[in-house]
Amino acid sequence: MQIRYSLTATKALRRCDKRVLIREKIEQLSQDPSALSANVKKLSGREDYRLRVQNWRVLFRFGDGVLEIDDVLPRGSAYED
Repeated sequence: MQIRYSLTATKALRRCDKRVLIREKIEQLSQDPSALSANVKKLSGREDYRLRVQNWRVLFRFGDGVLEIDDVLPRGSAYED
C-alpha cells in the first residue's frame, strides 16, 4: 500500500522526537493493517482512523490502495477541532 503524507503530517514528523518509531509504525500499518489492530481505532463521527504510538496519535484514512496520513499530534490535542 502506498503512503501519502499531508503537509501538516510531514511538518509534525520533522518536529517529533519519536519520528523514527512513528515512521516505522506507519510502514507496518501500510504493509499489514491487521498487525497493529490493538493500536488502531476508527474515530466516531468521522471517516478517519487513529494509530496510537506511545504519547502520539497518527490520524489517517485508507483509500484506493493509499494510506493517507493526515496529521501526527501529541495525545492531548489529537481530537480537538
